[in-house]
Amino acid sequence: MSSDILGLIGAVHRDVRHGERDGKPTKTVVLSRAYDTSVEDLWDALSKAERLPRWFAPVTGELKLGGRYQVEGNAGGTITRCEPPRELAMTWEFGGGVSWVEVSLSPEGERARLELRHIAHPEEHWDMFGPGAVGVGWELGLMGLARHYRNAVRPAEAANDWHTTDDGKLFMRKSAQAWGEADARGGEDAAKAAERAERTRKFYSGEA
Repeated sequence: MSSDILGLIGAVHRDVRHGERDGKPTKTVVLSRAYDTSVEDLWDALSKAERLPRWFAPVTGELKLGGRYQVEGNAGGTITRCEPPRELAMTWEFGGGVSWVEVSLSPEGERARLELRHIAHPEEHWDMFGPGAVGVGWELGLMGLARHYRNAVRPAEAANDWHTTDDGKLFMRKSAQAWGEADARGGEDAAKAAERAERTRKFYSGEA
């Protein structure tokens, strides 16, 4: 199974971008990978309430433009853009803070590519954990989606204790390290990026 984890980790492209929103600087965590399906079916997997729990989590609310949604045990927000089957955007409201998530789908030969961008104003949480704070979490979702397309059942990593298994620990370590490398490519000092990646690994592994 460890080779499967490494393959899933290697399938994701990671990036950290700098920008501005509402007159304040932003950091954008970007994940991209291709799936063995069509753009239309990938949109269906992302937008249908009955399908989301199979690879991500139960989501309630109005899954349409202007609708409010709530991810079970996680964030909620408002859908601010919905252009089937290519573009989706929403606010991401969690712990009293607001950030923004954008998803773009595009054809890639006989496959479909998903790009997810999580945009936030960098604050104390970013200084402590860097891009892996959200990057690892979203990467878990992309892994669940990849496994969903393989066998259409709820993935093993959906279990609450998966992070304590050997596969879970391997995933957290490799994903956090990869986000540390993306952090450094994005302009952060390499030593600081590595420290933040290690804090992220400990957090997701239940060590901190």
